[in-house]
Amino acid sequence: MILQSRWTETMKWQVILFFSMLSLCYVFGQVSYSVPEEMSKGSLVGKIAQDLGLDLKRLKTGKARLHVGNSAEYIELNKERGVLLIKERIDREALCKQTTPCALHFQMILENPIEFYRVTVEITDINDNAPIFKMNDMVFEISESAVKGSKFILEKALDSDVGINGLKSYSLNPTDNFALKLNDNTDGGKEVEMVLEKPLDREKEEQLTLTLTAVDGGEPQLSGTVQIHVTILDVNDNAPVFTQSTYKSSLMENSPKGTQLITVTATDKDDGTSGFVTYSISNNIDGILDLFEIHETSGEVRLIGNVDYETSKHYQLNIKAKDQGGLSNSCKIMFDITDVNDNSPIIDLMSTTQSVPEDSTLKTVVAVMNVHDADSDDNGVVKCFLNDNVPFNIESTSNSFYSIITDSDLDRERASEYNITVTCSDEGVPSLSSSVILTLQISDVNDNAPVFERSSYEAYIVENNTPGLSVFTVKATDADWNQNARVSYILEDSSVNGVPVSSYVSVSADSGVIHAVRSFDYEQIKDFHFRVRAQDGGSPPLSSNVSVKIIIQDQNDNPPQVLYPVQTGGSLVAEMVPRSADVGYLVTKVVAVDVDSGQNAWLSYKLQKATDRALFEVGLQNGEIRTIRQVTDKDAVKQRLTVIVEDNGQPSRSATVIVNVAVADSFPEVLSEFIELTHDKEYNDNLTFYLVLALAVVSFLFITCLVVIISVKIYRWRQSRILYHSNLPVIPYYPPRYSDTLGTGTLPHVYNYEVCRTTDSRKSDCKFGRAGSQNVLIMDPSSTGTMQRIQSEKSILDEPDSPIEQKPPNNDWRFTQGQRPGPSGATGGPEVAMGTGPWPQPPTEAEQLQALMAAANEVSEATATLGPGTMGLSTRYSPQFTLQHVPDYRQNVYIPGSTATLTSNPQQQQATAQQATQQALPPPQASAQPEPPKAAQTPASKKKSTKKEKK
Repeated sequence: MILQSRWTETMKWQVILFFSMLSLCYVFGQVSYSVPEEMSKGSLVGKIAQDLGLDLKRLKTGKARLHVGNSAEYIELNKERGVLLIKERIDREALCKQTTPCALHFQMILENPIEFYRVTVEITDINDNAPIFKMNDMVFEISESAVKGSKFILEKALDSDVGINGLKSYSLNPTDNFALKLNDNTDGGKEVEMVLEKPLDREKEEQLTLTLTAVDGGEPQLSGTVQIHVTILDVNDNAPVFTQSTYKSSLMENSPKGTQLITVTATDKDDGTSGFVTYSISNNIDGILDLFEIHETSGEVRLIGNVDYETSKHYQLNIKAKDQGGLSNSCKIMFDITDVNDNSPIIDLMSTTQSVPEDSTLKTVVAVMNVHDADSDDNGVVKCFLNDNVPFNIESTSNSFYSIITDSDLDRERASEYNITVTCSDEGVPSLSSSVILTLQISDVNDNAPVFERSSYEAYIVENNTPGLSVFTVKATDADWNQNARVSYILEDSSVNGVPVSSYVSVSADSGVIHAVRSFDYEQIKDFHFRVRAQDGGSPPLSSNVSVKIIIQDQNDNPPQVLYPVQTGGSLVAEMVPRSADVGYLVTKVVAVDVDSGQNAWLSYKLQKATDRALFEVGLQNGEIRTIRQVTDKDAVKQRLTVIVEDNGQPSRSATVIVNVAVADSFPEVLSEFIELTHDKEYNDNLTFYLVLALAVVSFLFITCLVVIISVKIYRWRQSRILYHSNLPVIPYYPPRYSDTLGTGTLPHVYNYEVCRTTDSRKSDCKFGRAGSQNVLIMDPSSTGTMQRIQSEKSILDEPDSPIEQKPPNNDWRFTQGQRPGPSGATGGPEVAMGTGPWPQPPTEAEQLQALMAAANEVSEATATLGPGTMGLSTRYSPQFTLQHVPDYRQNVYIPGSTATLTSNPQQQQATAQQATQQALPPPQASAQPEPPKAAQTPASKKKSTKKEKK
C-alpha cells in the first residue's frame, strides 16, 4: 500500500492516442503509460477503455486480450473495469539493465470486428539500488619516484539505477597525497582517477590505506565504499604508454567466440621487471567481462561471448596497462556492433560512365542506379553511401533511384582511376547491406606545365671540345598524360657577350640533350648562362623554363711563355758572375707565365743542359739560377745554360730558354771571350735580318695599300654625304689636263658630284678674280634650261622680296665653240670641241688657296641669305630633276669670284673673249708656251691618270 500510495503521488503518465481508419474495417490505436518499477501486484497502470474510448461491453463481446509475444507478462487486462493492472512485480534493472527509456510493448486485440491497439508502458526508475564495488578492495603498487600529477585508474562503482538515482559522485579519504578526479566517458558514465598531489616517500611510509566512497543522487541517498591499499615501491619512474589513447574497431553481431578483435600495445621505458607490462580490463559494467577478455602479456583482445546488436550497439573497454613497479596507464577500445539482416538490398546499375574529364563541373552525373530490398517496413528502407576519400557523392533523385555525382574537383594527376564502392544497407533489425564497385577513369586535361627535375642546372665542359659534343641533358616531366605530357625543349633567345646563345649551344627538342655548337676556349670565356624552355604538346601548350650554367674547364693547351731573359736574334746577352761569387750566388731569374689556369699554370724550372752542371742550379719553383759551389779560376768564362720550363698539365707543355753566363770580373774580358761567337754567327744573323726585313717591308706595303684603299672609300663616302646634305649647288668642271680621280665620268648620277684637279697640280696655279654675280659659264646652247634655273635662283638670293619667276638666260654667258679657252682662242678640232684642249697658265697654290677661301665666304653668305622656303640644292635636284636637265659640265667653266660677263652673241663674242682673257688668264709674259692639243682621254688613260694621282 505504501508503494501504491507513492506511485499515486509521484507517477506522471501521459496518454498519446491516435486512430486511423482503414477500408477493411480495421481500427488501429496507440496508447502509452508510465509507471515506476517495483509496484505491487494488482496496481493500476491505466484506464485503457476510457483512454481508447471503448465501451466495457465491447471489451467483453470482442474478447479483448493482450498479446505480449515472447515477453513475460507483467501487465494484465481487467475487462470488468477496463483497466490495466500489474500482474507481476517489475524490476527495471532486471528488465532493461542500463537501457533508457525502459518500456513494455504489447497489443490489445478485439474481435468481431477485429480491432488492433498498440500499448506502450514505460517503466521509470526508483532509487532501490545502492552503489557497489565489485572488488572488496583495490591494491596499488606505486613507485616513490612517481611524479606529481600521476594518474591511477580506480574501479568504478556500479549502480543499477539510472538517471538521477544513478551514481552521482565519489569522495576519497584521506587526501594527504592523492586527490580524486572524475572524467566523463562517451557512454555518459564517469571514469575515476586517483591523482598524485604530493610525492611519495617510501622511507617515511611504505603503505597507504584510502577509502573511496561512491554516492548516488536518489532520495534517500545511498552509498558504497571500497578500501584502496597503496604499496609504495622504490625506483620506478616510467609508466606504460599506449600507442593510442583510443582504439576503434567494428564487430559483427554474429561473430563466433574466440574471434581476435584487436591488439593493444603499451610500452614501458624501464628495464627489467619494471618494464614488464601486463594488461587487464578495468570495466565495471555488468556483463562486459563475460563478452571480452584480454591476454595478460600480449594485449590481444578476444571475443568470449555473444554480442547482441539489440542489446547494445557499442561497447567500450577500459584497458589498464600496469608494469611491475606499480605504474599504470589506460586506454579505451570502442567496438561498433554491426547489425545483421536476412535480406540484402539489390543494386541495379542502370547507366554508368566509363570516363569523365578532370575539369568536369561540380554535380556532374557519372552513374544512375536503382536499389530495392525484398524486406518490408524498416527492413526494406534502404540508404546508400560511398566509400571514403572519393570526390563523389550519392543523392536520391526519387523513390529507390540514386545518382552518383561529383562533389569536388577532380585531378587525374592525383588519381587517374577511382573505384567507387556503393554500399546500400537497410534499416532492419539486424541490418543487411550490399555493395557494388564502379570503376571510373579520369580523362586528362592539359592543366599541368612541365616541371624540370632541378630548379637550375650546372654543367662542365672541357675547352677545345669538338663542335656537336653532347654536354648534358635537361629533363622535365609533365604530370599530364599522352599528348599533353609530350615535352619539347626550346632554347630561349639570349646573348652571351653580344653573340646569340644559339651560336654556343643547341638543345634537342625531343630529348633535351644540350650540344656544344662551337669549340670553347677557356681563355676567352669561362662560363655563360642561358635558359631552356620545356613546352608540352597540349592545346593551349603550357611551358616552364630553367636556368642553365655552362662552366668551361681549362685544358693545358698553352705552353709557358718566357718573359725573361729575352731571347734576341742578333745580339748576345749574358749574365756576369764574378769569380769571387760564393755558394748560392743569384745569377739571374728565369721568369715565365702560362695563360692557362689552375694546375695547368703551375710552372717548374729544370736545368736541361749546362756547360758545367756542378756549378749552377735552377730553383724548381721560382726559376732562380744560383751557384752551388765556389767559383774557381779553372771554370770557363763562357757558360751556356739551357733551362726548360714545364707546366703541371696533363700532358705537360714546356718551353726552353738559353741563358749565357760569363764568369769574369770585368767587361772587357767578357767581350774577348764572346767576340768569336759573335763573328761565327754574323753570317746567319745577317741572313735572318734580311729575311725579317723583307717580310716586314712586304707586310708594310700590304697594310699601307689596305689603309689607302679604305681611306679613299671612306673619303668618297663622306664627300657624297656632304654634297647630298648641302643646300648649295655644286657644279664641277672638267677642263683639259684635269683628270677624274674616280674615273666614273662627268656625272655618275643626279645627287653625286666629284672633285677634279690637274694631274700636275703641284706645278700649276690658277688665278681668280674678285667675286662677281655670275660664276658659271655655259658653252652649250642647248643647256638654256639649266641656266634659267640658276639665274632664277640667283635672283631669289639677290632679291628676297621678288616673286619667283623664270627669267630668260643672259646671253653674255654663252660662248661659241670657237670662243672657248684654247691655244689661240680659235675653233679647234674635234678634241677641242669635246673640251679636251689645253688650259691657260695654271694658277699657283697660293692663288688656289685664296680662291677657295673666297668661295667659302660666298657660300657662307649665300647660306645665311637662304630662308627656310628658298629653293636650294634639294629642290633643284629633286627626284623630278632627271638627267635630261643636267648639262654637260665638261663644257662649263667654273670660275669662283669672277666678274666676267661672257656672251654667245656674235656682236659681243670678240669683246667678251678679250675681257675674259684679261681677267682669267695671266699676263702674256708669265704664260707658258701652249701645248699642242691632246686627244680625248680614253677610259684606259683615265685609269692611268687616276693611279698617278693616288701615288
